[in-house]
Amino acid sequence: MRIQDYHDLPKLRDSLSYLYLEHGVIERSQNAVEFFDKKSGRTLVPASALTALMLGPGTSITHEAVKTLADNGCLILWCGEEGVRFYAQGMGETRKAYHLLKQAEKSSDPIQRMEVILRMYHFRFEEELADNLTIEQIRGHEGVRVRKAYAEASKTYGIKWEGRNYDRGNWNAADPVNRALSAANACLNGLCHAAIVSGGYSPGLGFIHTGKQLSFVYDIADLYKVDITVPLAFELAAESSNNLGSRVRHACRDAFHAYKLLDNILPDIDRMLGIAAEELAAGEEVDADPARPEPWWSPDEAIEHGGNGHAHDDIGDSTGWLARRVDSLAD
Repeated sequence: MRIQDYHDLPKLRDSLSYLYLEHGVIERSQNAVEFFDKKSGRTLVPASALTALMLGPGTSITHEAVKTLADNGCLILWCGEEGVRFYAQGMGETRKAYHLLKQAEKSSDPIQRMEVILRMYHFRFEEELADNLTIEQIRGHEGVRVRKAYAEASKTYGIKWEGRNYDRGNWNAADPVNRALSAANACLNGLCHAAIVSGGYSPGLGFIHTGKQLSFVYDIADLYKVDITVPLAFELAAESSNNLGSRVRHACRDAFHAYKLLDNILPDIDRMLGIAAEELAAGEEVDADPARPEPWWSPDEAIEHGGNGHAHDDIGDSTGWLARRVDSLAD
């Protein structure tokens, strides 16, 4: 049965974070999906309680299984071995665009964009930064902070650290701690990606990062790396290099649950973007009725509210401007 009211779905914060599968077949089973491989046989996957399904190499999925996952708001990610590379994504849960429009507004306005960037850095430092710092100086502070986190983790777990160094084309050439970091960060990126899409935001409209379809994913994942994936990767690499990818994924799952990341990612995004509670509530009826007609764009409204109240003296009266524009197109 197809779900019509998406509010009937479990909340993102109540969902399982992600599931990684490889070398098997995924088929529909009633309103769930089943994974079949030669080693374990058939395993039922509760689609309605899953946030993101990561499909690794050797995975086949039926058309009906994709429909079931989409109907249950589960994001599908096609990725490389051990979840390290990202290739493509399916559809997430929400149908509304209000959050996306607010994100686009803030990423397109240089003043608002800088405000968001500063909030992101303040969040990561957990302290106020001097108002007179340039963006290059702030990034310098952040670089020092990250290097300090690596050094502290190296000392804590007694593992040699020679810097972040890996070759994407040769996975095994990196030392164990760099492989552990890459695997852990890939898991974190996948979780943040699922949360971003579920909240109706765009993975590609970044603020600090830019120019890639996952720029905003990297922005949000960076909020948590020093606290979660850095110490976790060093700890696991120090224990053993055996089965490192699998151990990292399992440890990330437990760490994400312990840190209640699914409770926090969307509220943290709203805080970073400075979105008020009344704005967050806007458009909830869209998910209840995906076919509901929405208002048309109005030039009066755009000019009145454009750029968060910044002046548009060069435009003047919107009705006259629109009429002149229509006349010019007609000519």
